Amino acid sequence: MNDETKNAQRINPTDQVLLIYTGGTIGMGQNPITGALEPLDFNHLLSCIPELGQVKTKVDVYQFTPPIDSSDMSPRLWAQLVNIISERYEQYDGFVILHGTDTMAYTASALSFMLENLTKPVILTGSQLPIGQLRTDGKENLVTSIEFASLRHPDGRAVVPEVCIYFSGKLLRGNRSTKQSSDGFNAFDSFNYPHLCDAGINFNFHYHNIHTPDFGRAMVPHTAMDPNVMVFSLFPGMQDNIVRHVLEVPQLRSIVMRSYGSGNAPQFPWIIKLLREASERGVIIVNISQCVSGYVEMGRYDTSYQLKDMGIVSGRDCTVEAAVTKLMYLQGRYTDSRRIRTCMEDSIAGEMTV
Repeated sequence: MNDETKNAQRINPTDQVLLIYTGGTIGMGQNPITGALEPLDFNHLLSCIPELGQVKTKVDVYQFTPPIDSSDMSPRLWAQLVNIISERYEQYDGFVILHGTDTMAYTASALSFMLENLTKPVILTGSQLPIGQLRTDGKENLVTSIEFASLRHPDGRAVVPEVCIYFSGKLLRGNRSTKQSSDGFNAFDSFNYPHLCDAGINFNFHYHNIHTPDFGRAMVPHTAMDPNVMVFSLFPGMQDNIVRHVLEVPQLRSIVMRSYGSGNAPQFPWIIKLLREASERGVIIVNISQCVSGYVEMGRYDTSYQLKDMGIVSGRDCTVEAAVTKLMYLQGRYTDSRRIRTCMEDSIAGEMTV
């Protein structure tokens, strides 16, 4: 472990972290009648983690009342999280969000855009087993996330000044992450971007992968999100009458199209016609691969050249979660579809490789 890493791991006892409890498996208990897991209040969670008393950092708590299942997460609740953080931004050195795993990657991606020029850590974590169960992964995930949110360089700058997901020993860029397992502790990974830190006995930071904001400029919160987005997966046997009804919805502003391989689509005249008509109406279509890793490269094969020719935007190596929330964010800020298309081709929060 080099000197820079040692220095980065020093925590000042006066550091303060805000723990935001939204709900999720980590704080759930079993309903004695149905046997189903359901959210409990934060006092239940605290009673199961005596280890928090050994944390040197001062931890304050903000609780969603009532706690929510992450399946019910929404742009309105993302805006609530942004307001909670921005209103307390100067008071705390970092923030930890306890969140259900099902939509955690969506929330992490959304916050990475909504918290413009973030200069402090926002770490999302949770667990695959409730905190009260014997083999829970929640305790380590929570305690380590608090430590990441507290870490600062000797000059006072945050070590990880971006929105991250911490799970099972891996600190990941939030808008590069996706849930890869429904029942394994290794629930998340960032297939197209390296880990920011691997947490074992020591923290092994990969500093060149960590985003560097403008520390001389203020963080700018955004809460307006336009959710008129659709995720549209290509598959063999698609029917034109069904696709037509979807693409012609008047309120539709954008589509994340999950294509084959490196961005390929079938060459049926009807689908080319429908996509071209939608694009000409101002609907933004972003081409994302159905593969969990790799890069969309339109024009590499004939089956993707026509997509590029009709104005469909390459999502490159963006995740579906990042593409969806980026579109919502841009649509909340701009009405001009041409400007949104241009912004979708740029990386604005480290969400894709340009």
